[in-house]
Amino acid sequence: MTLLLTHPACREHLVPEGHPERPARLKAVEKILSTEHFAALAREEAPRATREHLLLAHAPEHVELIESLLPEEGLAQVDPDTWLSPRSLEAALRAAGAAVRAVEAVAGMEADNAFCAIRPPGHHAESRRAMGFCLFNNAAIAARHAREACGAERVAIVDFDVHHGNGTQEIFWSEADVLYCSVHQMPAYPGSGDSSETGEHGNIVNCPLPPGAGPGRFREAVRARILPALDAFEPEFLIISAGFDAHQKDPLASLRLGEEDYAWITLALMEAAARMCAGRVVSVLEGGYDLAALAASVAVHVQALMKGARG
Repeated sequence: MTLLLTHPACREHLVPEGHPERPARLKAVEKILSTEHFAALAREEAPRATREHLLLAHAPEHVELIESLLPEEGLAQVDPDTWLSPRSLEAALRAAGAAVRAVEAVAGMEADNAFCAIRPPGHHAESRRAMGFCLFNNAAIAARHAREACGAERVAIVDFDVHHGNGTQEIFWSEADVLYCSVHQMPAYPGSGDSSETGEHGNIVNCPLPPGAGPGRFREAVRARILPALDAFEPEFLIISAGFDAHQKDPLASLRLGEEDYAWITLALMEAAARMCAGRVVSVLEGGYDLAALAASVAVHVQALMKGARG
C-alpha cells in the first residue's frame, strides 16, 4: 500500500505574484492524484511537526528566526527567493510533519511506501539558513527521524531535483551513517554539488549534469554512480527528494527529462530498496514549476511507488 500525505495548509503558504513556488503547484498535484488512477492510495492529513522534529535537522536559532519573521499580514522576505506569509509556518510544520508521519507509517508497516505532496519544499534549507524557497529541510528531518526514532541505522537520501540539495548535503556532510546522492544540473542554483564534494566519510555522491543534458546522461549517472553507491551502503531506509524541475518544459533550468525518466528512476530506486531495505521508501516533493509537467511527472512517480508496494 502507498500512503499519500498532504494538508490544505500547504496551499496557504503565499508568495509574491509571479513567484514560481506558488500554491497552484500543489493544487495541480492534488488534482491529478484525485483521479481514478489513484483510488487505491491510502490518504492522511499531515500532522504538525513538533519543535523537537525541527531540531533534528536545524539549530534552535534557525527555528526561532523563522518564527520571529512570520508576518501578521502581507509578506516578509527571508532571502531574495524565499518568503513568508501569515500561514507559512503552519504550512512548513505540516510539510515536515508529513515527512515524519510517512517515516513512522512505513517503519511501522502501516504502509509499504509513502509520498508527501507538500510545500514549501525543503532540500535547500541548511541547518541554520532558509533559502531557495525552503524553510525547513523535510528530507533531512525524515532521515534523522528514521534513525533516531524508528531504528534505522543507515539511511540513504536520493535527490533528483534539477537543483542541488545544498541544505541536505550540509546537514549530513559529517554523518557517516547517512548517504546523500544527488543528480542535478551544474552550473545552476545554488552553485554547489560538484563531484569533488564527497563529505567527510565519502557519504556524499554528486552527479552534476551540464545544461541541455537529456535522458541518456541522466540515466547513465544514476546507473554508474547512484545505484552502486546504494548497493555499497546498504541502507535500511530510503528517502527520495523528488523534484520534477529537470523536466524539459520546466522554466527554471535546462535539462531535458520527460515523465518516462521519472518513472524509470522511481522504479530503479524501488528495486534497490526492495533488495536492501524491504522496500521502505518515503518520497517528499521538492521542485517542479511547469504545472502540467509537474502533475504528469508526479503521476508517474506515484504510480511507480504503487507498483512497488506489496498490496
